[in-house]
Amino acid sequence: MSHPGLIRSLHSAAERFAREAGDLTLRYFGTELDVEDKTDGSPVTKADREAEGLIRTRIGAEFPSHGILGEEYGLEREDAAVRWILDPIDGTRAFMRGVPLYAVLIGVEVEGEPAVGVAHFPALRETVSAGAGQGCRWNDRPARVSSVSQLDRSLVLTTDVEEILRRPQGAGWREIASAAHTSRTWGDAYGHILVATGRAEVMVDPILSTWDAAPILPIVTEAGGRFTDLDGSPTIRGGSALSTNGELHELALTALSPR
Repeated sequence: MSHPGLIRSLHSAAERFAREAGDLTLRYFGTELDVEDKTDGSPVTKADREAEGLIRTRIGAEFPSHGILGEEYGLEREDAAVRWILDPIDGTRAFMRGVPLYAVLIGVEVEGEPAVGVAHFPALRETVSAGAGQGCRWNDRPARVSSVSQLDRSLVLTTDVEEILRRPQGAGWREIASAAHTSRTWGDAYGHILVATGRAEVMVDPILSTWDAAPILPIVTEAGGRFTDLDGSPTIRGGSALSTNGELHELALTALSPR
């Protein structure tokens, strides 16, 4: 992808916005929250809405011609060449219960291509981010996937075992998990980030929204791994996701093919 100067500028701004929104969420983290159910059954809190509102305000002030797609407030400027994609609190259920694995997620597309990804974990004080062609950083040091090439030495992850077992990929998940050294449910964005930082080898997500996938694709790719949907397409709009260190990607895709 070209536009290296633009990508650097967007990357820097996305990190600033994510950290500022993260600071806002920490004011609510660990407190008693009023929770509403959205039409899809997922929960939303005041913190989700305020964090997305803050990021939108910052984008509008610095990049008024850019488009925005956010989980809470939808789409603005649909035809813009640059689009920001926001999930103000990924892992709202974790956030509600005081579990520190939630994230502020910001992705940026340039001319329809994922160009920047930021995953900021306010309660963990971790930020993992990437710009296309510019590598991946973990708290300002280089991030890289692991070199493990054997499933029996790997850590494999999913968000919800019961959810994946109900799906066509359930038998494949059982196969992968039973062959792996360790399987866990450190899910949502955190599982994908564990792959990007070399702490896990495989993360399987049978359900993933565009605003969840948008930052993860550039992060995992720039860390040397692979990110696709469960059909093997490198897209943020496939509705599912597989992040791996690359070494185990084809093995995982084959196993997860519906039986």
